[in-house]
Amino acid sequence: MSNDTQLKQAVLDELNWEPSINAAHIGVTAKGGVITLMGHVESYGEKFAAETATARVRGVKGVAEEIEVKLPFSVERDDGDIASAALSRLSWDSSIPKDSIKVKVEKGWVTLTGQVDWHFQKDAASREIRGLMGVTGVSNQTTIKTRPNTNDISESIKHALNRSWYDDDKVKVTATGGKVQLSGTVHAWADRQMAAATAWAAPGTTAVENNIAVN
Repeated sequence: MSNDTQLKQAVLDELNWEPSINAAHIGVTAKGGVITLMGHVESYGEKFAAETATARVRGVKGVAEEIEVKLPFSVERDDGDIASAALSRLSWDSSIPKDSIKVKVEKGWVTLTGQVDWHFQKDAASREIRGLMGVTGVSNQTTIKTRPNTNDISESIKHALNRSWYDDDKVKVTATGGKVQLSGTVHAWADRQMAAATAWAAPGTTAVENNIAVN
Protein backbone atom coordinates (compact mmCIF):
# COMPACT_ATOMS: atom_id res chain seq x y z
CA MET A 1 0.00 0.00 0.00
CA SER A 2 1.46 3.35 -1.05
CA ASN A 3 1.95 6.28 1.31
CA ASP A 4 -0.66 8.29 -0.60
CA THR A 5 -3.18 5.46 -0.28
CA GLN A 6 -2.59 5.31 3.47
CA LEU A 7 -2.79 9.10 3.74
CA LYS A 8 -6.06 9.19 1.80
CA GLN A 9 -7.55 6.63 4.16
CA ALA A 10 -6.29 8.56 7.20
CA VAL A 11 -7.99 11.73 5.92
CA LEU A 12 -11.23 9.86 5.23
CA ASP A 13 -11.11 8.42 8.75
CA GLU A 14 -10.54 11.91 10.22
CA LEU A 15 -13.44 13.39 8.24
CA ASN A 16 -15.71 10.61 9.44
CA TRP A 17 -14.46 11.07 13.01
CA GLU A 18 -15.17 14.82 13.12
CA PRO A 19 -18.77 15.23 14.38
CA SER A 20 -19.31 18.62 12.72
CA ILE A 21 -18.85 17.08 9.25
CA ASN A 22 -21.15 14.88 7.19
CA ALA A 23 -18.51 13.20 5.04
CA ALA A 24 -20.97 11.20 2.94
CA HIS A 25 -20.55 13.52 -0.07
CA ILE A 26 -16.87 14.42 0.33
CA GLY A 27 -14.31 12.79 -1.95
CA VAL A 28 -10.58 12.64 -1.22
CA THR A 29 -7.52 12.16 -3.42
CA ALA A 30 -3.85 12.16 -2.37
CA LYS A 31 -0.80 12.79 -4.51
CA GLY A 32 2.66 13.39 -3.10
CA GLY A 33 1.19 14.24 0.29
CA VAL A 34 -1.15 16.88 -1.14
CA ILE A 35 -4.81 16.22 -0.39
CA THR A 36 -7.62 17.34 -2.69
CA LEU A 37 -11.11 17.55 -1.21
CA MET A 38 -14.08 17.34 -3.59
CA GLY A 39 -17.84 16.96 -3.43
CA HIS A 40 -20.36 19.06 -1.54
CA VAL A 41 -21.56 19.97 1.94
CA GLU A 42 -24.59 21.81 3.29
CA SER A 43 -22.89 24.82 4.92
CA TYR A 44 -19.79 26.95 4.68
CA GLY A 45 -18.97 26.11 8.30
CA GLU A 46 -18.89 22.42 7.40
CA LYS A 47 -16.61 23.15 4.44
CA PHE A 48 -14.20 25.02 6.71
CA ALA A 49 -14.30 22.18 9.26
CA ALA A 50 -13.40 19.65 6.55
CA GLU A 51 -10.34 21.65 5.53
CA THR A 52 -9.28 22.06 9.18
CA ALA A 53 -9.69 18.35 9.92
CA THR A 54 -7.67 17.41 6.84
CA ALA A 55 -4.82 19.76 7.74
CA ARG A 56 -4.32 18.15 11.15
CA VAL A 57 -3.72 14.64 9.73
CA ARG A 58 -0.08 13.60 10.04
CA GLY A 59 1.65 13.42 6.67
CA VAL A 60 -0.50 16.04 4.91
CA LYS A 61 1.78 18.47 3.06
CA GLY A 62 -0.90 20.59 1.43
CA VAL A 63 -4.65 20.88 0.97
CA ALA A 64 -6.47 21.74 -2.27
CA GLU A 65 -10.08 22.43 -1.36
CA GLU A 66 -12.69 22.06 -4.12
CA ILE A 67 -15.77 21.40 -2.00
CA GLU A 68 -18.99 23.12 -3.10
CA VAL A 69 -21.56 24.45 -0.65
CA LYS A 70 -25.05 23.28 -1.63
CA LEU A 71 -27.57 24.81 0.73
CA PRO A 72 -30.72 22.83 1.49
CA PHE A 73 -33.83 24.75 0.41
CA SER A 74 -34.88 25.08 4.04
CA VAL A 75 -31.80 27.14 4.98
CA GLU A 76 -31.52 29.43 1.96
CA ARG A 77 -31.61 33.08 2.99
CA ASP A 78 -32.02 36.40 1.20
CA ASP A 79 -28.76 38.36 0.83
CA GLY A 80 -30.26 41.23 2.81
CA ASP A 81 -31.10 38.91 5.70
CA ILE A 82 -27.58 37.47 5.66
CA ALA A 83 -26.05 40.97 5.66
CA SER A 84 -28.20 42.03 8.61
CA ALA A 85 -27.32 38.89 10.54
CA ALA A 86 -23.62 39.34 9.76
CA LEU A 87 -23.59 42.94 11.00
CA SER A 88 -25.38 41.89 14.15
CA ARG A 89 -22.90 39.08 14.87
CA LEU A 90 -19.93 41.39 14.30
CA SER A 91 -21.39 44.03 16.62
CA TRP A 92 -21.80 41.46 19.41
CA ASP A 93 -18.18 40.27 19.23
CA SER A 94 -16.23 42.32 21.78
CA SER A 95 -12.88 41.50 20.13
CA ILE A 96 -13.85 43.35 16.92
CA PRO A 97 -13.68 47.18 17.03
CA LYS A 98 -17.12 48.72 16.56
CA ASP A 99 -18.01 49.68 12.97
CA SER A 100 -14.54 48.67 11.73
CA ILE A 101 -15.77 46.06 9.22
CA LYS A 102 -18.19 46.47 6.32
CA VAL A 103 -20.26 43.63 4.87
CA LYS A 104 -21.33 42.89 1.29
CA VAL A 105 -23.36 39.81 0.33
CA GLU A 106 -23.94 38.44 -3.16
CA LYS A 107 -25.75 35.12 -3.67
CA GLY A 108 -24.80 34.04 -0.16
CA TRP A 109 -21.13 34.91 -0.58
CA VAL A 110 -20.01 37.38 2.11
CA THR A 111 -17.19 39.87 1.49
CA LEU A 112 -15.69 41.69 4.48
CA THR A 113 -13.73 44.94 4.12
CA GLY A 114 -12.34 47.56 6.50
CA GLN A 115 -9.40 47.88 8.89
CA VAL A 116 -8.59 46.37 12.28
CA ASP A 117 -5.58 46.58 14.62
CA TRP A 118 -4.75 42.87 14.85
CA HIS A 119 -5.00 39.76 12.73
CA PHE A 120 -6.90 37.91 15.47
CA GLN A 121 -9.68 40.49 15.02
CA LYS A 122 -9.79 39.71 11.30
CA ASP A 123 -9.94 35.99 12.13
CA ALA A 124 -12.74 36.64 14.62
CA ALA A 125 -14.79 38.31 11.89
CA SER A 126 -14.45 35.27 9.61
CA ARG A 127 -15.34 32.95 12.46
CA GLU A 128 -18.53 34.89 13.23
CA ILE A 129 -19.69 34.86 9.61
CA ARG A 130 -18.91 31.34 8.45
CA GLY A 131 -21.41 29.77 10.85
CA LEU A 132 -24.36 31.88 9.69
CA MET A 133 -27.22 30.08 7.98
CA GLY A 134 -27.33 30.73 4.24
CA VAL A 135 -23.65 31.67 3.83
CA THR A 136 -21.98 29.94 0.88
CA GLY A 137 -18.52 31.50 1.21
CA VAL A 138 -16.49 34.20 2.95
CA SER A 139 -13.91 36.53 1.42
CA ASN A 140 -12.19 38.42 4.21
CA GLN A 141 -10.47 41.44 2.63
CA THR A 142 -10.09 43.27 5.94
CA THR A 143 -6.63 44.83 6.30
CA ILE A 144 -4.38 45.34 9.32
CA LYS A 145 -3.48 48.91 10.27
CA THR A 146 0.16 49.82 9.70
CA ARG A 147 2.22 50.62 12.80
CA PRO A 148 4.99 53.24 12.72
CA ASN A 149 7.78 51.11 14.22
CA THR A 150 8.36 47.64 12.74
CA ASN A 151 12.16 47.54 12.96
CA ASP A 152 12.33 44.59 15.36
CA ILE A 153 9.45 42.57 13.97
CA SER A 154 11.53 39.72 12.51
CA GLU A 155 13.52 39.29 15.73
CA SER A 156 10.33 39.29 17.78
CA ILE A 157 8.87 36.55 15.61
CA LYS A 158 12.08 34.49 15.81
CA HIS A 159 12.02 34.66 19.60
CA ALA A 160 8.35 33.65 19.67
CA LEU A 161 9.02 30.69 17.36
CA ASN A 162 11.99 29.62 19.47
CA ARG A 163 9.83 29.66 22.60
CA SER A 164 7.97 26.85 20.89
CA TRP A 165 10.04 24.11 19.24
CA TYR A 166 10.92 25.84 15.96
CA ASP A 167 14.63 25.72 15.13
CA ASP A 168 16.46 28.66 13.52
CA ASP A 169 17.99 26.13 11.11
CA LYS A 170 14.55 24.99 9.98
CA VAL A 171 12.40 28.14 9.83
CA LYS A 172 13.68 31.49 8.56
CA VAL A 173 12.01 34.86 9.16
CA THR A 174 12.54 38.04 7.19
CA ALA A 175 10.49 41.22 7.22
CA THR A 176 10.18 44.40 5.21
CA GLY A 177 8.12 46.87 7.16
CA GLY A 178 5.11 44.92 8.34
CA LYS A 179 5.33 42.31 5.56
CA VAL A 180 6.76 39.06 6.91
CA GLN A 181 8.22 36.19 4.87
CA LEU A 182 8.54 32.69 6.33
CA SER A 183 10.66 29.97 4.70
CA GLY A 184 12.22 26.66 5.62
CA THR A 185 10.79 23.23 6.40
CA VAL A 186 8.60 21.59 9.05
CA HIS A 187 7.27 18.06 9.46
CA ALA A 188 3.52 18.75 9.48
CA TRP A 189 1.01 21.05 7.79
CA ALA A 190 -0.31 22.04 11.21
CA ASP A 191 3.19 23.25 12.19
CA ARG A 192 3.30 25.39 9.05
CA GLN A 193 0.00 26.98 10.01
CA MET A 194 1.14 27.55 13.58
CA ALA A 195 4.27 29.34 12.38
CA ALA A 196 2.08 31.70 10.34
CA ALA A 197 -0.19 32.30 13.32
CA THR A 198 2.86 33.18 15.42
CA ALA A 199 4.05 35.66 12.80
CA TRP A 200 0.60 37.27 12.68
CA ALA A 201 0.69 37.78 16.44
CA ALA A 202 3.71 40.10 16.25
CA PRO A 203 2.85 43.80 16.72
CA GLY A 204 3.10 45.53 13.34
CA THR A 205 2.56 42.50 11.08
CA THR A 206 0.35 43.49 8.15
CA ALA A 207 0.99 40.53 5.82
CA VAL A 208 2.49 37.04 6.06
CA GLU A 209 3.92 35.18 3.07
CA ASN A 210 4.24 31.58 4.19
CA ASN A 211 6.74 29.70 2.02
CA ILE A 212 7.48 27.00 4.58
CA ALA A 213 7.57 23.53 3.01
CA VAL A 214 6.34 20.34 4.66
CA ASN A 215 8.62 17.32 4.34
